[in-house]
Amino acid sequence: MLGRCFAGILCCIVATASVAEDAVMLSLETADASRGWEGVGRLDIVGKGFCTGALVDVDQVLTAAHCLYRDDGQLVEISQIQFLAGLRGGQARAYRGVKRAVTHPDYVHRSGSNVGREVSHDLALLELDQPIRNSRIRPFETDARPGRGDEVGVVSYGKDRADNPTLQETCEVLGVRLGVLVMTCSVDFGSSGSPVFSVKNGVARIVSVVSSMAELDERKVSLGTSLARPLAELKAEFATVAPARVGGDQRFIEAGDRADTGAKFLRP
Repeated sequence: MLGRCFAGILCCIVATASVAEDAVMLSLETADASRGWEGVGRLDIVGKGFCTGALVDVDQVLTAAHCLYRDDGQLVEISQIQFLAGLRGGQARAYRGVKRAVTHPDYVHRSGSNVGREVSHDLALLELDQPIRNSRIRPFETDARPGRGDEVGVVSYGKDRADNPTLQETCEVLGVRLGVLVMTCSVDFGSSGSPVFSVKNGVARIVSVVSSMAELDERKVSLGTSLARPLAELKAEFATVAPARVGGDQRFIEAGDRADTGAKFLRP
């Protein structure tokens, strides 16, 4: 029932929110444009495509948990994942493999209509095979979740922009419910796991991770996982060296599936 409830809340939020015009997408194609964002990188996954991730420590990348699963619900082998830090113009500032991947302990892949619960725990930490110690590639700090009406930004890779990240400096949080942020940020396929930033006093901190796209009445919004409690829970799980778990036979919301409310959810 949570999925239907969440979709209904989404309908209400989208229908009633007064949204300021969002900033355009800026391609970070040059060294100057990408300065400070080198800790964001592309996660290449053999046989699946790519997601986006961000350094939160010299050897840890934060991304979306669903990026670690294939369409059949099986986990991707970590040997098939590579993090390309600061990828720009097809060249990364650092290339790293992954030696451990841990999803949030309450994340269950293919959770059917339970959209809210899946998105609210859609977090994973990847341990790199070697730390990235480079003064130009700095891990990002994290911060408490933003509230309705707050401005955030997102750096992501995506369809038709796989070799250069893009920055949307300003988008709006339409609402926060059940650990899920509903935002006007523009994302596309490949943007899963993208860091959502809040900038305070000139410092960008990660406040969410892109989980899904949602479409309602031909209007696109994005859904992000709140870091308020889930990140601390994920870090505790990570400290136990627990592996990411296989998702079982729960149903996954595929592109084009529709809840009864008319909201359509897509994985970017």
